[in-house]
Amino acid sequence: MPANKKHLSPSFHQRFAKITAGFIGGFMIVVTFFLILAHLIDHRVALFTLKFAGFIVWCAFMIIPFLFKNGWKAWAVYLAIILFLSAILYFLIQNSPISISSL
Repeated sequence: MPANKKHLSPSFHQRFAKITAGFIGGFMIVVTFFLILAHLIDHRVALFTLKFAGFIVWCAFMIIPFLFKNGWKAWAVYLAIILFLSAILYFLIQNSPISISSL
């Protein structure tokens, strides 16, 4: 049974924005989150968890942009989350007695 045309995105740019937000933005959010987790707990455990749980979380972040009407708003939300998580990671690294090379 084909999809109802009124629920499909008519613009190529909107589809492209949603797909790239889910694929690239979701991956960046997941990796940044697990880097924060690796900095807070044992890095071996966090990175091992990234192999399995990271894929599941990434799949969820790939679906979320399709709930937005506008793909560029999805990118804006994902970039805000990425910048927020990156700032947390930056300040954790700056205030850490452990060097990043030991991770």
